[in-house]
Amino acid sequence: MSDTLFNVSGKIALVTGSTHGLGKAMARGLGLAGATIIINGNSSQEKIDAAVAEYQSEGITAIGYKFNVTNEQEVITAIAKIEAEVGNIDILINNAGIIKRTPLLEMEVADFKEVIDIDLVSPFIVSKHVVKGMVLRKQGKVINICSMMSEIGRNSVGAYAAAKGGLKMLTKNMATEWAKYNIQVNGIGPGYFATKQTEPIRVDGNPFNEFIINRTPAAKWGDPNDLAGAAIFLSSKASDFVNGHILYVDGGILATIGKPSNEE
Repeated sequence: MSDTLFNVSGKIALVTGSTHGLGKAMARGLGLAGATIIINGNSSQEKIDAAVAEYQSEGITAIGYKFNVTNEQEVITAIAKIEAEVGNIDILINNAGIIKRTPLLEMEVADFKEVIDIDLVSPFIVSKHVVKGMVLRKQGKVINICSMMSEIGRNSVGAYAAAKGGLKMLTKNMATEWAKYNIQVNGIGPGYFATKQTEPIRVDGNPFNEFIINRTPAAKWGDPNDLAGAAIFLSSKASDFVNGHILYVDGGILATIGKPSNEE
């Protein structure tokens, strides 16, 4: 029974921003579970090719496509090419995103708009054109990568929090409009994870590292592979009656007010 419920074998999954980091971890999890993975990036073809080679070295069927998720015409062209060359997209994970750590009083409007464009507008653009095919086939899974900042604020990430808060509500509205077509739209809200990007601050004695360890009930940073289960669940038949939900994978941070620094 469980093998059927969580089976994604033969499915085609487009994961945006999947050449590195958490997007790569989720794509890898789906690929190891049997899905064909469409890798997307926009920085360089070389980076995409390197990621594809790494996936393939683990026995994962992966194909790379370079396109800008904020450019609607590029998205339309890429989706048509993917469907012609690989097949219909069954699963879409809108993962591409950026963060600019700048206090709001010091932030340029252009920088604020760039974060909104990539983190909030691009999931709308990509979903709009992928879901058209899902509507015709009367099935599909869309996962928007939200954040704990979809729920809470933090100094210097106002643009990111605004985008991720908006993405939470966009997720709920997508679910509302597309559920009648047997399409489930949900979100994953990662907590703080041990990635190459966070490596410089994950050292003993670093105040932020100590803050995260003390703030998280699990008392540790997340392993990127911890996201694989959530991605598989929301991509599989097991979540067919789950819609408009944000699944926070955060070690319990959002469940607690925290603890005093001197408390064991």
